[in-house]
Amino acid sequence: MKKSLFIIYSILFIIFAAAPVSVNAQPTKRRAVPDKTTTTSKTATTRDKQISTVGGDRAALSFPASADMPEEVVWRRDIYRQLDLTKDANAPLYYPVEPRGKEQNLFTYIFRLMLSGRIPVYEYKIDGNESFEEDDRVKPAQMDELLDRYHINYEGNGSRITVLPVDIPSRQVKRFDVKETCYYDQRSATYKRRVTALCPVLMDEFSTGDIPGDDEMTSQATSYPLFWVKYDDVAPYLSRMPLMASNLNNVTNMTVDDFFTLNRYDGKIYKTNNLQGRVLANYCKSDSAMTQEQERIEKELEDFENHIWRAAIDADAPAGDEPVAPETVAAAVADSTAAPATAAPAAKKQPRAAAKKNSSNADNKSRRSRSASAAAKPPRSSSAPKASARRQRR
Repeated sequence: MKKSLFIIYSILFIIFAAAPVSVNAQPTKRRAVPDKTTTTSKTATTRDKQISTVGGDRAALSFPASADMPEEVVWRRDIYRQLDLTKDANAPLYYPVEPRGKEQNLFTYIFRLMLSGRIPVYEYKIDGNESFEEDDRVKPAQMDELLDRYHINYEGNGSRITVLPVDIPSRQVKRFDVKETCYYDQRSATYKRRVTALCPVLMDEFSTGDIPGDDEMTSQATSYPLFWVKYDDVAPYLSRMPLMASNLNNVTNMTVDDFFTLNRYDGKIYKTNNLQGRVLANYCKSDSAMTQEQERIEKELEDFENHIWRAAIDADAPAGDEPVAPETVAAAVADSTAAPATAAPAAKKQPRAAAKKNSSNADNKSRRSRSASAAAKPPRSSSAPKASARRQRR
């Protein structure tokens, strides 16, 4: 009996020992399967951190702006313009001067984005050149210094600053300095103009009649550039800011980004990117000289664009015609923008005038000959047809 029990226990022991047994070092709760919702939220958080690390925002994904300018271009020229917001062409960027419901002007929108930390702004240097290096960036802890410098009222300190809508100087910012890049894209064979930086300028107006010893009442304005902002940083937000671009059509059928991309603004050139770093006011001693220089630069840009389209037309010409190569466009522009040739002397215009006079004399002579021949012919008698008819009857 004992022997049979021993055999049965041995068989059972062998069966249980051979069966696979799963051993876990962690309790059941820790070995729970991860939830899909948790994984998705972690992935979204990681993506948002990556976007914020490179200085972007969710708006850059939801509202993409125009394509970036290629780094390798065969021709490029940087132009600085002053946009007077009180002009009709730039008025959509200035009005309403005070926030009205969801409507606000361009400076108010940029100012609020700056305070919330959504876009970085950079210091305006004395020489007026923009610098988008990290050392020139206005840190959140330095925001109160920027506001104190231009006497803008605020509440709080450090990174927690609040500015009331009535304290935002949207009415005083009547000008924007714009950096515009004109370039030739050889990949698409197109000439493009693109805004790369914006700078709001606060205009402090005062009356000279308040100055002791000044009897005349004249109004003057002192300009105070506030800061520089990269257009690529603010473009995703401007692409969702509606804009009413006309008084005749009250439909907001475009955005601020469309306004700049389509070059609907109007501004005078005050500087070009040159080796000396000079502005036009450094070598233009009078207002007329300034106007002539601005017109000359505008003509250079227009001539370059015209030469590009001329090269494209010549490239489509039939065989036998020699098209203009893109490499020769810059040389052609340099020739066309050179000093204009002096006017042709009056002696060269005399052959054309003489030919015109000779042709008029010939016409007069032909008219006289026709009238003389007509007078020499005898008048026809009315009885001649009747006499010939009688002869035929006879």
